[in-house]
Amino acid sequence: MEWKIGDVTIPNQVVVAPMAGVTNTAFRMICKEFNAGLVVCEMISDRGIMYNNQKTLDMINVDAKEHPMSIQIFGGSKETLVQGAKFIDQKTDADIIDINMGCPVNKVVKTDAGSKWLLDPNKVYEMVSAVTSAVNKPVTVKMRTGWDEDHIYAVENALMAEKAGASAVAMHGRTRKQMYQGSADWDVLKAVADKLTIPFMGNGDVTTPQKAKEMLDYVGCDAVMIGRAAEGNPFMLKQTAHYLETGEMLPDPSVEETIKTAKEHLHRLVGIKGDFIGPREFRGQAAYYLKGLRRSARTKAALNEADTEQEMIDIFDNFLEKTAKRNATRV
Repeated sequence: MEWKIGDVTIPNQVVVAPMAGVTNTAFRMICKEFNAGLVVCEMISDRGIMYNNQKTLDMINVDAKEHPMSIQIFGGSKETLVQGAKFIDQKTDADIIDINMGCPVNKVVKTDAGSKWLLDPNKVYEMVSAVTSAVNKPVTVKMRTGWDEDHIYAVENALMAEKAGASAVAMHGRTRKQMYQGSADWDVLKAVADKLTIPFMGNGDVTTPQKAKEMLDYVGCDAVMIGRAAEGNPFMLKQTAHYLETGEMLPDPSVEETIKTAKEHLHRLVGIKGDFIGPREFRGQAAYYLKGLRRSARTKAALNEADTEQEMIDIFDNFLEKTAKRNATRV
């Protein structure tokens, strides 16, 4: 089902959440190929943009095939956040600018950024208003339900973002204190969805296509935002989009399909990060691709020691060969 953020059409209700160190161009392109409606770049520091930090600038490259896509920025000062947003607006091919109000990690929060904003609805309005009035692209806001269980201003914060000109809001159903523990509170998300008139994306505990449908029905959101469940499992995005459209569950991928996608992810990561950093960054993703595959523990360990793309490909191929032999023996 199509929907819109500002003037940007999103082809379905499956959105890939921004994840630091994960949602780079390599991963976003794979998610797009597995039918994600919208992908969001990992969060970008406004100061990194302001100081022309090369690593930061490299992170905001957009591939022509990944539209529609969004770039997320974070920062604690109105001046730097506006400067960062203007750069994304004028110097990148992003379709949407997303403001991070949800990151719970200390190094972000202590700069008055991320989840720190959740304590003050007025600051939400001030910051979002400053950005929306400075750019032409649609602006969205990603937030959490609150700081802790005693400071849940989810409805107030979301309404302030809307009042300030945001074109959509995404909300993770956990507080900053929860980090990624415990359960997401869909009741709070439902309360927000009931009040907003702009599109709303629900996030948290969407681990299966059935859970995605459950969230859409219960919360009343316009789309589901999927994060950790898509790591090493982009097939889940395709299954979810298909299930929401037809009510039919596509089969799980074969071992061969999983490894083929893992190798493609590795190849693209090397393409954007280089021969040294690419394979090392992929180690963390390799474990997700192998999760649940029988007798993969040694392969995971070997991949953690591998330094080159070719070494990793050989390890994957060896794993496939052994899997095929075991299956042939069974037959």
